Parts: sequence; structure tokens; C-alpha cells
Amino acid sequence: MFDTSERPLVLIWEVTQACDLACDHCRADAEPGRHPDELSTREGKALLDEAREFGRGQLVVLSGGDPLKRPDLTELVDYGTDSGLRMSLTPSGTASLTRERIERLSDAGLSRMALSVDGGTAEAHDGFRGEAGSFSDTVRAALDADRTGIGLQVNTTVCAETVDELPAIRDLVAALGADRWSVFFLVPVGRGRLLDPVSPERADRVMAWLHDVQEEASFAVKTTEAPQFRRVSAQREGAEPGESNRPSVLAGDGFAFVSHVGEMYPSGFLPESAGNVRESSLVDRYRDAPLFERLRDRSNLTGKCGACEFREQCGGSRSRAYARSGDPFASDPLCPYVPAGWSENDGENAAAD
Repeated sequence: MFDTSERPLVLIWEVTQACDLACDHCRADAEPGRHPDELSTREGKALLDEAREFGRGQLVVLSGGDPLKRPDLTELVDYGTDSGLRMSLTPSGTASLTRERIERLSDAGLSRMALSVDGGTAEAHDGFRGEAGSFSDTVRAALDADRTGIGLQVNTTVCAETVDELPAIRDLVAALGADRWSVFFLVPVGRGRLLDPVSPERADRVMAWLHDVQEEASFAVKTTEAPQFRRVSAQREGAEPGESNRPSVLAGDGFAFVSHVGEMYPSGFLPESAGNVRESSLVDRYRDAPLFERLRDRSNLTGKCGACEFREQCGGSRSRAYARSGDPFASDPLCPYVPAGWSENDGENAAAD
């Protein structure tokens, strides 16, 4: 089994917070201009050198903002690829994501591109993204990525505004030839604080539907910030708690995030710093930072998540717990499941202790 105490499955580097879009859910509160204290090209290459210490084949996702705002993006992809890393990218769907840029990224060794689609039509997607033409730019870029051999992932945000679009988006994911659909359940941070999440009961129904989509689709389905998908899938399959041999990836437990100015967090949605990569080792911070160590020990979970028999399979979104309560070990408010023998008095008693 993959040892998440030694290395993350996914390492995100937010190369910039600059972006020309004004998406309703943006975690980063992105603005058009780049921050003057972003990690430089030299510092970025040093970060990629450290990521290589996790082992050959480490997945590194360059995110933003819009990574295309950095003129050295292709150079960074090329450097990471030559270092033995698997380089992935989450660009914004704008006119700047041209076929020529995609071809250069492909030549540099980019293995995967993740593009966001939050509506099944231009009207729905562009309204959510705050930019007319974003839908057509995204679809065009997806087709260009497919032509160049870059693996395509489609990312979708689930909130009250987008949830009814999911069937149409599923059809578009298939039509675009994507090999993965990553469905992100809203965490109320950044501009996303102004959006309404789906209810816990609706979330479980959506995840049951996603489980059925996964059974039939030509692409893989994964959830982001919704580890209860594993519990819902287990229940749908009639599996017992603990039967899965692969625990979910949580903030700080198989997942790490480096900000545009070098702060290291368990997740971009859980902004509790474990130090700055300009001052301390990326690898050491991931393995030894007290917050990361505590997040990897699920006996530290409290409330329903701490009492849940699906704790190892799921573990709840630590980012959403933090956004709601300021405590990354509290219960995930999106989950409606009540563990066997649990009552709200248990939580009240634990709080009193």
C-alpha cells in the first residue's frame, strides 16, 4: 500500500494567483496581476528538485490562479519532466490557452491537463465563471489537448448553483474524450464563501449517482473534498466498513499544497502553514510537521467523524471542517451519515471534556 506518511500522492504548487477570470467559487480570490513575491524560476526549480526526493514519478500539479500567467511555465514543466516527475496542469479556460501553447506544453512533457467545466452549456458555465467565451475556450483547449496526446481531466464544482448541470456535464466529459472526471464539492473559502453548498442529504444522493456513473462511463470518476464518496460507494456495493484496502486521500495525508509565495499547507482549502519552502525542506515539512502528522492519524478526529466506522475509508473533508469550525479535526458538515450508536450528546460531552 502507498505510504502517505512518506510521500503525497498529489503535490500541488500554486505557481501564481493571477487570473483573468472572476469565478464565483475561487479559493484564491484571484486577480489579474501577479504577486511580486511569487517563487522565482530558480526557486521553483529548487522546489521541483525537492519534490523529486519523494521518489521518481511523483505527481506535481501546477495550479493557480491561472498558471499560464507565468512566462516560465513551459520551462518549469520541461524541468520537472526531465527530473522524473509527472507534471500536470490546471489552466484557466481563456483565449490565452491556445493550441500553440498546448503543443509547447506537450513537447515539454506535460502528462495531464485538468480543465474546469461547471455547466453543460455556454450560458451556465460562463455565468459561473464570470467570463463570456470561457466555455468555448475550454472545449477548444480540451480538444487540442486530446490531439496532442495530453491526458485530459475535467474538473467540476458542485454547489447549489451547479448541481443540476451534472448530467449534462457528464455527457460533455464523455464527448470530449476525457479519461477522468474530478468532482469537487464546494469548500466555503475565498469567493466560495458567497455560494450555497448542496445539503448533506443531496450530497449523498449526488455521490450515489456518481457511483453509478463510474460503473458505466468510459472515464474514471473521483471526488475532491468529498471523501464520503468512498463510504457511499461501499454502502451501495454492500461492503462492510474497513473492507477497502485504500484509504481516502485527505489534506496532509497523501496531499500537500505549496502556495505562490512558498507557504506549505495540508491543502489549498486548509490554510494552516507548516512552514515556508524558502526556509525549510518540502520533504521534511510533509513528513514531520506536527499538523501533517496529526492529520495522518485518524484517531485524532472528533465528533461524528471520530466515531464513524468508515473513518479509515473516508475520514471526512478536513478542509471543510476547518472552514466551518476552525478545527481541522472536527466533523465534516457535508456528511449526513450517523455512525452506529452515535448521538448528538456524544459530541456535546466531548466538547465539554
